[in-house]
Amino acid sequence: MPTKPKLGQNFLHDQPAIQRIVAALGDCSRETVIEIGPGRGALTRVLSAQAAHVLAIELDDTLIDRLRVELPAGRVTVLHQDVLDFDFAAASQQAGHPLAVVGNLPYYITSPILLKLAESHNSLDRAVLMMQREVAHRVAAPPGSRDYGLLSVTVQLYGPVEKLFTLPPGAFSPPPQVHSTVIRWRIAPRFAALGIDNKAAFFDFARSAFAQKRKTLANNLRAAGLSPADIIRAFAAAHIDSQARAEALPIESLAVLWKNLQDADQPLRNEQPPLG
Repeated sequence: MPTKPKLGQNFLHDQPAIQRIVAALGDCSRETVIEIGPGRGALTRVLSAQAAHVLAIELDDTLIDRLRVELPAGRVTVLHQDVLDFDFAAASQQAGHPLAVVGNLPYYITSPILLKLAESHNSLDRAVLMMQREVAHRVAAPPGSRDYGLLSVTVQLYGPVEKLFTLPPGAFSPPPQVHSTVIRWRIAPRFAALGIDNKAAFFDFARSAFAQKRKTLANNLRAAGLSPADIIRAFAAAHIDSQARAEALPIESLAVLWKNLQDADQPLRNEQPPLG
């Protein structure tokens, strides 16, 4: 069956990898699991033997009929839908518990899917996701590393991320031109613990903080419209070096700085995308 390049289809066929992905979810024998992009169903078949029920969300209409015929109807429900439009809250309410999520994410919409999952955090417990290796590095990056940035902060604010293992192109059909990494994301939002009472305002601040990696954090904030006096005051109160760059600061320090900037007279000017 031909693939649709525009959908970013690279079907996993490595059986040991499939077993490891399902094992990474842990015990799901009493849970409903959401699978994003079942493709030809290789992962779904193994998952259906472990989970109480699988909701498999597939966008490609050429795969739907085959999936519905080949997968056990009592344990798997195949939905012809874009995951970005999927109602996780309704699915969680119907299941009676927070959901586990698994999937081989299309490379071209990985960030929008991660943002969708973050927005649905009240309905989720954990996610085991495969993505391009370089994106996984960014998602899981610690402060001070080359890959740490806005994507790292955004995802990690919703819970800890760990990289599990990496697969070569040959694990897929057709083989992509990149390696792929599997991560596990425990959904445990940190906003309340960090004193972030306005998510939108904090993310506006974070987008400004990471706008230009070559610039210092203070320069990025000045470019976003904050006054030098407000910046100096907030840096001093947060005990942050005036020459620090955003990628050097842990989320905790960014949260403290943001709180000290809340009484600034000028709002941030920000035109950066949510997960740039």
